[in-house]
Order: sequence, then C-alpha cells, then structure tokens
Amino acid sequence: MRYPASEKLEIIRLVEEGHLSARQTLAKLGIPRTTFYRWYDRYLQRGEAGLQDQSPKPKHV
Repeated sequence: MRYPASEKLEIIRLVEEGHLSARQTLAKLGIPRTTFYRWYDRYLQRGEAGLQDQSPKPKHV
C-alpha cells in the first residue's frame, strides 16, 4: 500500500511525539519498521519533499 506524503509526515510526527515507543506505535499502525525508517531517513535528508513517492523505475538502463 502506498501512503501519500501527508500521511507519512503524520506517521513520523506520531512516532516522534507519541508517548509509546516507535516499535509499539508502528505495530499499532501496521507499518513495518523498515518502511518507517526509510521514510524517516528521507525526511531527515530532504524534509517533506523527501516523502513524495519516487518512481520505481531505474534511473539508468
């Protein structure tokens, strides 16, 4: 399932500001930790623009 950037940002904020651990919050939301941390790394590097969907096509063939 693909999440829009706005939902990804909301999930990141829930994890950052929540009183539960990241693991517990993500388990309740049904989001794999690897997926969340991929989003979070892109968010830290490029801000909200990093959360936009990227084309799954390779850049070079």
